[in-house]
Amino acid sequence: MKTTHQPGGMRELLAIALPMMASTACEMVMTFTDRLFLAKLGSAQMNAALGGGLMSFLLATFFAGLLGYSTALVAQYYGARQKQNCARVVTQAFLIALVAYPVILLSSPLLERIYRHSGIAPEQLVPQFQYFRILVCFSFIGLLRGVFSGFFSGIARTRIVMCASLVSMLINIPSAYVLIFGKLGFPAMGIRGAAYGTVFSGLTGVAILAGAYFLGKEHREFAVSQSFHVDWSILRKLIKFGYPAGVEFALNFAAFSAMIAIFHSCGQVVATAATVTFNWDMVAFIPLIGIEIAVTSLVGQHMGAKSPDNAHRSTLSGLKTGLLFSGTMLVMFLCFPAFLVNVFRPDSHSEIFEEALPLSLFMVRLVALYVLVEAVIVALSGALRGAGDTQWAMRISVLLHWVLVGLLYGLLKVLHVSPQTAWVVTIIWFMVFSLAFVARYRGGKWRKIDIIHDGRPVPRDDGFSEAAEL
Repeated sequence: MKTTHQPGGMRELLAIALPMMASTACEMVMTFTDRLFLAKLGSAQMNAALGGGLMSFLLATFFAGLLGYSTALVAQYYGARQKQNCARVVTQAFLIALVAYPVILLSSPLLERIYRHSGIAPEQLVPQFQYFRILVCFSFIGLLRGVFSGFFSGIARTRIVMCASLVSMLINIPSAYVLIFGKLGFPAMGIRGAAYGTVFSGLTGVAILAGAYFLGKEHREFAVSQSFHVDWSILRKLIKFGYPAGVEFALNFAAFSAMIAIFHSCGQVVATAATVTFNWDMVAFIPLIGIEIAVTSLVGQHMGAKSPDNAHRSTLSGLKTGLLFSGTMLVMFLCFPAFLVNVFRPDSHSEIFEEALPLSLFMVRLVALYVLVEAVIVALSGALRGAGDTQWAMRISVLLHWVLVGLLYGLLKVLHVSPQTAWVVTIIWFMVFSLAFVARYRGGKWRKIDIIHDGRPVPRDDGFSEAAEL
């Protein structure tokens, strides 16, 4: 049954955003728990999990960003009532994923060679490579999951994505515990156990999404069985509008990985403080990705229906939701920094952790200053991508990220300033970052972009909105 609430309002957004926030929160809990378990084995193991996870994801980021644009493209076809094309987008995304997997595998030795010269301590680098090699061998799981999630997010049926993530989390946590520490007759595998737990739970999530896509009601509604062919028009659109998102995601994530590597190269004390801080930053940031996906989906649907005003309301709803969530995170970082840091205290006494404690407290407190900025960035970037304004987002985002990398390298490795000073610069820079997105969105160029109609005039929106029909 269709709802009668205002298109682009909070109810419409929350119908998509809440399941996606729950889904991304499940992903965050899995990653957080793995690092928490490994922290009990020592700071080097925890740091290695962060570094290895970044390495494996770095190789997939371009394709993840490109495939992720299927959310916006599916949403635009859905808003234009061209449901048969939604499934065709999925098929084209599958073809891209088939090309992506061997490229990722062939690129992994080069990335290992780069990290060997990064200055990271050997006691961290050896387990980091172990973790990385397992994850990269099974990187096709993440690609397939992105394809299916893009479809369900684009048609605003995000509950199935949430269910898949929830089941994955419920499998990952106990399996990681058993494999890391060697319980129930299994050998203690340490960081390799964390990687295999991630792989097993990921396969489960993909199986749930694939079952829903091929066997659920969407199979008939979207003519899935008639979509298994190359559609050059849709493939070109996916590449044309998706490659800037892929380039942006890849280069930005490379910049973020470089930032982590710079901090990690300053010794185990600074590396431990940075890992603890970025683990908690992940708690504040990853659920916001669910809001970004919801904004992208709704803006895409309303732009496909030629209703930029409804798209604007969706953006404002996403902004309000993000600020509300981030406000609670701000209170947590300001009021309970000691508790948050001590969560990662090893079971046995660690001189490294004790030395890192003051720096960790300082860095965690400062995270509170930009959690609200993160909410602004994800809402506006989701809106721009949903409308198709991906070229500008790529250029400005990449530029600002890599300028920050240069600043951090110069401060920490050339001028040898304190990690505290470098962290303050990082926080201030992200605040500047948000102003660029505010200016671009307010400029309104996104309102004039036409992805699916190739510039031809189409009837204005007649109130069609199935975003909350779940």
